[in-house]
Amino acid sequence: MTFEKQKELEGSQFLSLLQPGDYLVLLDEHGREYTSREYASYIDKKMSVVPKRILFLIGGPYGFSADVYARADDKVSFSKMTFSHEMIRLFFVEQLYRAMTILKGEPYHHD
Repeated sequence: MTFEKQKELEGSQFLSLLQPGDYLVLLDEHGREYTSREYASYIDKKMSVVPKRILFLIGGPYGFSADVYARADDKVSFSKMTFSHEMIRLFFVEQLYRAMTILKGEPYHHD
């Protein structure tokens, strides 16, 4: 199987799971980078305006298909560097936790 075919297969499988109104954010090296406070504000705004689910998607080993890029509502980058899937999952969960603690005014984040 070619890299392009694998991206298309992964993309079609994922897109079949989306529901109308879902807001799809790709974790992509070409996305916008945020500070932790900016990311918290981004999450806060999305939670107040998105009518259904906010979905964050990590690409497969060869990235996203053209169809997934076309369907995406936004792209966020945690770095211009490439990380393993295991590492980006950890970074994503930690940053989401940090964003929630910032929004709640808890002492986890230090400026």
